[in-house]
Amino acid sequence: MQRRRFLATSATTLLSATLAAPAVHAQGKATTPLKFTLDFRVTSQTAPFFLAAANGYYKDEGLDVAIDVGSGSVASITRVASGAYDLGLGDISALAEFHAQNADAPVQAIYQYYNRAPFVIIGRKDRGVTTDFQSLKGKRVAAAAVESTRRNWPMVARQLNTSPDLFQWVTTDFSARDNVMVRGDVDAATYFHDSAVSLFARMPPQDLAVLEYGKTGLNLYGNAILAGRLLQERPDVARAFLRATNRALRETLSNPDAAMAAIKAREPILNMDMERARWAITRQYLATAETQAIGLGSVNPEVLARQIDEIATTFGLARKPAAERVFNPAFLPAAADRKVPA
Repeated sequence: MQRRRFLATSATTLLSATLAAPAVHAQGKATTPLKFTLDFRVTSQTAPFFLAAANGYYKDEGLDVAIDVGSGSVASITRVASGAYDLGLGDISALAEFHAQNADAPVQAIYQYYNRAPFVIIGRKDRGVTTDFQSLKGKRVAAAAVESTRRNWPMVARQLNTSPDLFQWVTTDFSARDNVMVRGDVDAATYFHDSAVSLFARMPPQDLAVLEYGKTGLNLYGNAILAGRLLQERPDVARAFLRATNRALRETLSNPDAAMAAIKAREPILNMDMERARWAITRQYLATAETQAIGLGSVNPEVLARQIDEIATTFGLARKPAAERVFNPAFLPAAADRKVPA
């Protein structure tokens, strides 16, 4: 099966970055405007960013941050690389592939948000799907066209020594994924594990099998905070954004109530019972055994290098970007400030 290319290549014209004029907040101090794109819509998965805004942590750092919804963790990369956004939340595997195709692109990961990628395929048990990936053989699996769980499947297949054509992809929109599962149009669907709470609310979890990519022995970093020309033009601004965000993330990990209130203020229609359940899953992928050892936001260079090796081999990349080209740790807050709260 010929792999569909999801990333825009160098044919996409990079827009010229412009230095925005400072804004002024209520205390009369100048603030620097920044545009930040989420990977998807507003949910508790990204609640720390909204806590940082609501509690004034960005303004404390002299920043005026506009947070916009995204259209997928792959699409965020081209938004940042083009200069349309200063920063974004995007998939680091996709970023490695992007660098292989666009050697001079300015975008880099600077803070590893998901220490482990929450990639799962969820199947209906009444269709014979179990937690064994081989149970997907011949099944129909729904996924959006530009979606990182789908894009990373060939690496899982290689890890399992099985064919990437084990099952049939059924392309559907993100918003239709739950519907096709509930109706039985498909046998399974791809999700971020924490995104699946919407499905769990409509189908009894005991009727579903969750197949976790992370349990195959394949260690993958997930979505990271990305930045582009900001790193060369205003490095102190990038550091300030990470300090404020890291502060909010640590607080959300300790007690998520204020962060839940922040996303509710942004999106009043959110079901907060669902969002608290979602955050309980998200937390498992942010605060892992590795983050206990190396701190929030960081990566183990050897683990990242193996991930890039796997991407290059699986996808047959013409060139393999160095780990330090994909992830730049120079902008991280101090190690003492990145400890996982007890």
